[in-house]
Amino acid sequence: MTERANPYFILQKRKGHGDGGGGLAGLLVGTLDVVLDSSARVAPYRILYQTPDSLVYWTIAHGSSRKEITENWEWLEQNLLQTLSIFENENDITTFVKGKIQGIIAEYNKSHDIREDDDTDKFKEAIAKFRKLFIMPEEEKLVNYYSCSYWKGKVPRQGWLYLSINHLCFYSYLLGKEAKLVIRWADITQLEKNATLLLPDMLCVSTRCSEHVFSVFLNINETFKLMEQLANIAMRQLLDNKGFEQDRSLPKLKKKSPKKVSALKRDLDARAKSERYRALFRLPKDEKLDGHTDCTLWTPFNKMHILGQMFVSTNYICFTSKEETVCSLIIPLREVTIVEKADSCNVLPSPLSISTKNKMTFLFANLKDRDFLVQRISDFLQQTTSKIYFEREITGSLSSSDDEVGTTMFICLLSRVPTATQALMTMYRRRSPEEFNPKLAKEFLKEQAWKNHFTEYGQGVCMYRTEKTKELVLQGIPENMRGELWLLFSGAINEMATHPGYYEDLVEKSMGKYNLATEEIERDLHRSLPEHPAFQNEMGIAALRRVLTAYAFRNPNIGYCQAMNIVTSVLLLYAKEEEAFWLLVALCERMLPDYYNTRVVGALVDQGVFEELAHVYVPQLYDCMQALSVISTISLSWFLTLFLSVMPFESAVVVVDCFFYEGIKVIFQLALSVLDANIHQLLSCKDDGEAMTILGRDPHPEVDIFKLVRISYEKFGSIRADVIEQMRFKQRLRVIQAIEDTTKRNVVRTIVTETPFSIDELEELYTLFKAEHLTSCYWGSTSNPMSRHDPSLPYLEQYRIDLEQFKVLFALLFPWACGTHTDDLALRVFRLLDHNADALINFREFISGLSVLCHGDLTEKLKFLYKIHILPGSQFIELCKTLYNMFSEDPNEQELYHATATVTSLLLEMGEVGKLFCSPQERTRCKPCDVETNSCVTGPLEDIKLEDSSPKDTAMSSAMLISDDETKDDTSMSSYSVLSTGSHELDDKLQCEDIAEDTVLIRNGGPYAGDWAITFLQFLASVLTEQALVQYFEKPVEISARITNAKNVRKVGHQHMSLSDYEISLSD
Repeated sequence: MTERANPYFILQKRKGHGDGGGGLAGLLVGTLDVVLDSSARVAPYRILYQTPDSLVYWTIAHGSSRKEITENWEWLEQNLLQTLSIFENENDITTFVKGKIQGIIAEYNKSHDIREDDDTDKFKEAIAKFRKLFIMPEEEKLVNYYSCSYWKGKVPRQGWLYLSINHLCFYSYLLGKEAKLVIRWADITQLEKNATLLLPDMLCVSTRCSEHVFSVFLNINETFKLMEQLANIAMRQLLDNKGFEQDRSLPKLKKKSPKKVSALKRDLDARAKSERYRALFRLPKDEKLDGHTDCTLWTPFNKMHILGQMFVSTNYICFTSKEETVCSLIIPLREVTIVEKADSCNVLPSPLSISTKNKMTFLFANLKDRDFLVQRISDFLQQTTSKIYFEREITGSLSSSDDEVGTTMFICLLSRVPTATQALMTMYRRRSPEEFNPKLAKEFLKEQAWKNHFTEYGQGVCMYRTEKTKELVLQGIPENMRGELWLLFSGAINEMATHPGYYEDLVEKSMGKYNLATEEIERDLHRSLPEHPAFQNEMGIAALRRVLTAYAFRNPNIGYCQAMNIVTSVLLLYAKEEEAFWLLVALCERMLPDYYNTRVVGALVDQGVFEELAHVYVPQLYDCMQALSVISTISLSWFLTLFLSVMPFESAVVVVDCFFYEGIKVIFQLALSVLDANIHQLLSCKDDGEAMTILGRDPHPEVDIFKLVRISYEKFGSIRADVIEQMRFKQRLRVIQAIEDTTKRNVVRTIVTETPFSIDELEELYTLFKAEHLTSCYWGSTSNPMSRHDPSLPYLEQYRIDLEQFKVLFALLFPWACGTHTDDLALRVFRLLDHNADALINFREFISGLSVLCHGDLTEKLKFLYKIHILPGSQFIELCKTLYNMFSEDPNEQELYHATATVTSLLLEMGEVGKLFCSPQERTRCKPCDVETNSCVTGPLEDIKLEDSSPKDTAMSSAMLISDDETKDDTSMSSYSVLSTGSHELDDKLQCEDIAEDTVLIRNGGPYAGDWAITFLQFLASVLTEQALVQYFEKPVEISARITNAKNVRKVGHQHMSLSDYEISLSD
């Protein structure tokens, strides 16, 4: 409905909005306004722009109220209407109006500090709605949102699912009913995509206390993958405290991109693609995929054009065939010499030729956008060349004509022990006379087969990797070539080539340094393959020490873990020292992620994956083994040592050969094969000891390891890497949440005897304590999250909170929190509880303070109150101020105010009387530097200014303190001025121990001549004279009610708080 109009602008109101009906259509509009949520409604007022001769309208303003839209209309009439009349061309008018409106918006954004970003307008609307609905701060980044149904019982509620970095949220508003749900990713224990006859596609999200089902997604696969990714980020944060940092280096959003895709969603998509790319080609952890394209590769070994995909990243060009095992290729740009476009023809359209330093040429064709691709590769190649030149300049002074000898001499000088110049196996080869000739002949045949392979498929990092390569690996790699090929297949060769001198620097820095990791390394050095001659002398032991110590200094989060010594010993047998180090890096950080941290999380995850695979592939054995609890027990050592601890050495290194080529799937295949080979014996076992004996012994003598490997591929070779990763995600949720639950149980068990709180109450309090820590990780804090969460510390120390976090919990849980004085009181309590003065408190310290305030007797509570006011910077006046603020919301506040005034007056009189009977010498002894107790605090105290009364008249002072109107109001406490900053601080911090009898609160200066002091016993005696105060402090506090309230506050939300672990209930 048009309400106002002029030649260029029209103000309209929606039909049916407000008074006046509007017939059936108006009634329908009004009904929809009630039924739909506010974000779905169209603004009731708008202003349109239109030139007289045009049929096109432009919406330039809309408003939710008549007042708002009228202000906009009047501004247009006053500032634009007259100006438009001077234009002759309508196009000029339109251009001018558009420019003016955009300028106003830009100016508004600038004045309100609204930064331009890559997100579209539609997505910005979604962000605003998300923050408003769930009361989220700006730090909480929305990733994407999806339309779906949420099932509450048997009733679906259609609404929107919002996925942010830290939370999963759902909102629905239908038929006047609102449904709201908030779940933190860190609380999810299970995330599955299921299908039923009724719901072919649904997502199930489980927490410790509930399960939620969502369905009717337009793209369920995309939604599920994003949910997986966000849950993984949360698990990583719980595991090692690594938070999420957005990648700001992504290209700007293209105009053809989907309208609601956020910059953050593109970032996460790019991360996921890069992770798959790195895993597929075993590339360094920091390599980012730039793009990929379909193409063909000419393979000279079979003279064919193989269809596949080319991947281009900052430092590599990679190729993999459509059929997985046909051919793959890795070309580091550091090896590339020429990139050129070849001539096109019908047989070879849009070809691209790449030549490398080892005289190999690779021919790609059928490239859709060859010119762009060549430009990208050229740009990356130029960066790589510059980087290599810079590294040579840096390391040139350390290099020698013989790099190997130079490195060896360098390490020799540092360690001052004999150092192997080559792989230890070449110096300590074990050969018995009777098997010398057959074994030598077998090794010779293997070497010849590999040399022939190199001739045909190329040698080094750029070799063609085919089914033939895999066949040769399964037959066993020759001893002389193991180090070279392990480096190649693991990708460690790339990290070693791009970090010249890195290992030597680490060795130099770590030599002579001692910590917990080096102590554990020294203890295990002589337990590493002790039967092998290479580790029966100082040369082998010293090499092992250097590699393990260097890695512990490279990655202190892992440091050293048992089983690393066994694996590293084997690496040193076949690889040079620096090569062994980089192989260990590849194992710990890429190929066996999280295996060797303090809680062996990665191995526990793969243990769970193995149980799932056993359930699928050997179901008849699975139930029996579960009953005996054997699978989880025996498989841990298999995974941690890659079978090196349970197989004969000669067999185990063949397993390592296969592992470096195929990855973890080989270990799963072999583990299943071991179960399958012993299936009949295991089914007849009566107890777990018998089953352990069967599985723990070496494979039967007649079992050939090569045959076992081949059988594992024939029976279980269908296991795919992507399926393993999916299973790993599921198990990672389970394992990490189980670890968190164990931590909580252990913390509660440790302190339950020290506090009156019940186990259930302690668990609830621990959940709130941990939630506050996580909140600061999400939305910032004054202290570093790494300093407050260290999983390697004892259970009680793993989560700690700083002052800002404590203030939030103090306001929610502590009974003395009240009024504007709460933060000041929280600061004093925090200082008292912080026993080691590191500005952090753990859960035990937190509970010790809360226990006193909730369950302490009268004396304990008053002693606690007294202690927090003899900390640095506090004095008698602050104690009085605290008492007044404490009662501001109590039902008996008037009576308590009167009692407090009486006690205050009594204490003032005591102080004056004590001062009169105190000689100058005694007064001097009462000053703050009482060496024996270190428990006196003093400082200049400002005058007590009481309105309309003489400060020297104690009786009048008392009357003034009792005044209802002023004592009731927090602002009246200005009569008690805060201490000046000149207060002296204690040299030694007061600990939370019993107060000595001679501990005093001191007042000096002011209207009273001389000094006066109050002891704790005087304070206690004064309070005991007032029954109202005695009843207040003797009254027990029910913590369960405060816990419930804290949960409810978090459900409603707070701009500085995390939403809690508890789901928001749905309104009916």
